[in-house]
Amino acid sequence: MKTEADHWNEIFKKTDEEKLGWHEDDYSQTLKFIELISGWGNSKIFLSGVGTSGLIDLLSEANTELVLNDISSAAIEKLKHRYGSKPHNFKWLCQNISEPLPAELDDIDIWIDRAVLHFLNDDSAIEGYFRNVHATIKKGGYALFAEFSKTGASHCAGLDVRRYDLDDFKNQLTEFELVESDEYTYINPTGDPRPYLYALFKKKD
Repeated sequence: MKTEADHWNEIFKKTDEEKLGWHEDDYSQTLKFIELISGWGNSKIFLSGVGTSGLIDLLSEANTELVLNDISSAAIEKLKHRYGSKPHNFKWLCQNISEPLPAELDDIDIWIDRAVLHFLNDDSAIEGYFRNVHATIKKGGYALFAEFSKTGASHCAGLDVRRYDLDDFKNQLTEFELVESDEYTYINPTGDPRPYLYALFKKKD
């Protein structure tokens, strides 16, 4: 039986990076929210499903420590090949984001999730995901989400997705307060519009 990791490994092995349904060359929407965080350039940042994202380039130009996680070992290997000869401050992690994260990851300043959470449909997986959010982010730290909105597509990458609104996040993020949110329509590589909800939350001190 094909596992979730198998599914994503197959996608990253068979699909050119620029043809992935979530591929983007313009990171201005994500950076707009990151720049709301004072001192973000000296932060420890966790990317919950990094894939092969070029956002790494922009974040690593600052004095950041990056924890790069993906369920796909194929995606992680592509990144290691891309950055292997370059100096960096990366920690590599390859696991299902709904399962408990390593105990040493309890000091994250910024958690970034672009198009990961909405692939979790099982209630227990979603609960596990948000347990990780609460457990790993420091008090005063931030979580940035970019997920399919309620008006977004119901399927992506051959999988059903769960769509989100602000109330969904607020119900889960009981230790956080909303900083800013935005409805944003992303145009995927095939030219199709994908409505997203971007939301930045801060963990209460």
